[in-house]
Amino acid sequence: MRGSNLYYHCAMYRKQVKRARGLRRASNEAAKLLWQKLRARQFGGAKFRRQSPIGPYIVDFASFEHRLVVEIDAGQHNTSQGRQHDLKRTSWLESQGFRVLRFWNNQVLTNIEGVLERILQEIEV
Repeated sequence: MRGSNLYYHCAMYRKQVKRARGLRRASNEAAKLLWQKLRARQFGGAKFRRQSPIGPYIVDFASFEHRLVVEIDAGQHNTSQGRQHDLKRTSWLESQGFRVLRFWNNQVLTNIEGVLERILQEIEV
């Protein structure tokens, strides 16, 4: 069975890492702004990773020590198909012990302090 082959899993992970690197280079303004606040343990002492592979998904931001995922959603997430995919993704991440916070791009761009306050609440739990 191909899925149980260690090489297959390593090859898939390498593909995800390559894709994550591309996503980092193509970050939108909201992601760049939030990353400036979260990077280098400057926010609540928490270490965040950007565009990090977790299982079959690549999440926008993850703090593994706090088991917290932060997603920034754009317009494609506001469709029926997008919402369905997000529910499946969130459910899987939660089944792995992660808490998931979602923010819209415009929330990050217009209310960064409110977004950071909400993230800090989750870190302090």
